[in-house]
Amino acid sequence: MKLFILVALHSRTTIVQLFGWRWADIAAECERFLGPNGFGGIQISTPNGHIVLDSPWRPWFQRYQPVSYKLCSRSGSESELSVGVNIYSDIVINHMCGAGGGEGTHSSCGSWFSATREDFPSVPYSQLDFNDYKCKTSNGEIQNYGDHALFHRKKQKLMGLLDLSLEKEYVRGKVADLLKLIDMGIAGFRVDTCKHMWPGDLSAIFSRLHNLNTKWFPSGARPFIFQEGGESISSREYFHLGRVTEFKYGAKLGAVLRKWNGEKLAYTRYVNWGEAWGFMSDGNALVFTDNHDNQRTSGPGGAAIISFWEPRLHKMAVGYMLAHPYGVTRVMSSYRWDRRGTYGDVISGEKKGSSCTGKKIQVGGDGRAHFKISNRDEDPFVAIYADSKL
Repeated sequence: MKLFILVALHSRTTIVQLFGWRWADIAAECERFLGPNGFGGIQISTPNGHIVLDSPWRPWFQRYQPVSYKLCSRSGSESELSVGVNIYSDIVINHMCGAGGGEGTHSSCGSWFSATREDFPSVPYSQLDFNDYKCKTSNGEIQNYGDHALFHRKKQKLMGLLDLSLEKEYVRGKVADLLKLIDMGIAGFRVDTCKHMWPGDLSAIFSRLHNLNTKWFPSGARPFIFQEGGESISSREYFHLGRVTEFKYGAKLGAVLRKWNGEKLAYTRYVNWGEAWGFMSDGNALVFTDNHDNQRTSGPGGAAIISFWEPRLHKMAVGYMLAHPYGVTRVMSSYRWDRRGTYGDVISGEKKGSSCTGKKIQVGGDGRAHFKISNRDEDPFVAIYADSKL
């Protein structure tokens, strides 16, 4: 069994997110580097069963589509997940996998499920446990992120994901069972998509959390909770539940270091870096330069976000964040990937599996496509769209 150990010292507060790492590798990294170099905790990826999408490149977001609460993920099995001090688990409790996930055993645990019938026997969840069309939009999904009144009803499907009825005692109980990872030694949770859940539902679930395991923590110690917040929903509604991730931090710091819009690092001296820049209060914030979402340009901040693809700026951003006394800080340890998505041209051919019978269009990390068109072609134009990605 693997034991992840970090020394628990009050002077150590920085968390490192080991995104997508395997449990065995995390254990070695804690002993070899993180513990001796003063990190205060680590954030691990979701440990429970998730869908395995039919794709040769194993998309990172499949781990955010649960199909069971068994502890067997892409990172390893339950037997490898014995944990020690200051380990925080990423956790998904807002939803299960997407409604289009089909059915079968294509999951990290090999568990059978049917997304079409909303049937997840490994939990178990059935159709009775999901929100279907409660928000009264035409398709039951979020249609306007800027409409606070509609968005805050929290009954809409996020990108087609099957939304759990967290107001039901049965569902709350099943989620609380998953959070008994605390009994194994987990010190707390990064809770995914909190902005899509009612604070009252979260409060009811968090109130069921056990105290931390006294094998590693003082008697009566409570879990540390930090929640994915931001966008159009007020973070203040979640402050009483735990820290909230401040997405504006990485975006603003990126703009400052890039000197966009006349910004300069010197200005952070004259106007105190923190609340005065429009961030949430120091005692409620968890901050980072980049995370698994926005380093892939799928989260808030867009092009302003600085990640490992720009190593000089990234080191400057992380160094400044760690040196400045604002919020609980988290650094990112991810993995490199090819930023060029390839698309099939649907004019000259069609997509066939992971290939295309026509032209292939390369789109670079800057979002620009690179292709050639001859004026001798029968169809002197091309067309690509999201689903033509190879």
